[in-house]
Amino acid sequence: MRCVYCQNYEISRPYAAAARKMSAGEIAKEILRLLPSCENRVGFVSPSHYLPHVIEIVDMVRSSGARPVFVYNSNGYDSPEMLRLLEGRIDVYLPDFKYSDALLGQQLSGVPHYPQAALKAIGEMYRQKGSPLWLDENGLAESGLIIRHLVLPGLVEQSINVLRMIAGELSVAVHLSLMSQYCPPFEMPAFPSLNRTLQPEEYEKVLDAFFELGFSRGWTQSPDSTQRYHPHFTDNAPFAD
Repeated sequence: MRCVYCQNYEISRPYAAAARKMSAGEIAKEILRLLPSCENRVGFVSPSHYLPHVIEIVDMVRSSGARPVFVYNSNGYDSPEMLRLLEGRIDVYLPDFKYSDALLGQQLSGVPHYPQAALKAIGEMYRQKGSPLWLDENGLAESGLIIRHLVLPGLVEQSINVLRMIAGELSVAVHLSLMSQYCPPFEMPAFPSLNRTLQPEEYEKVLDAFFELGFSRGWTQSPDSTQRYHPHFTDNAPFAD
């Protein structure tokens, strides 16, 4: 996906510096080397187009005897058929549910039929994991499903509709991460409402709908999150405060 407001644009755009090419075997070896320093967790970020490689890497790491928690971190625009190949391999699914409006998905992320595709994909994740979220003694997720939604400025009603779709098609027992951290990465003349941060009252309306619909599990963010979660990939420490 090519979200026009992508906060990771420094590494996601075509003109970004190319990453070093590695084979699946090399990646598996690097994962094993890094495991002691990363809470025994491995996250695959936006990996949909590399899914065969993800399967190969997971199988290689596990064949070594290591048992890290594998996290599938995606934009929700996945194929249910491909996700079924991950059953038993992925421990935690962490998908976005970005839009309830198909036209908005086309305009802002360049993909058709986003709500329908996301519902089917997340529905498959839900079939595999259900509503429970299992945590370890440190409060880190070990198994389950967490659905993220970023509230965008000027688009409160579509966020509320996302919650309605999840409640109606999946369950109000799922864990949601309701994010208020939106920060415009640059000026977007074609989308004036996205050229500002989220107003507290906008987020409160979505949060009210969260509780009114019966959701009770998950995470919310404070109004100052707009500055706390804005990475700078040109720095040596992109996520430093």
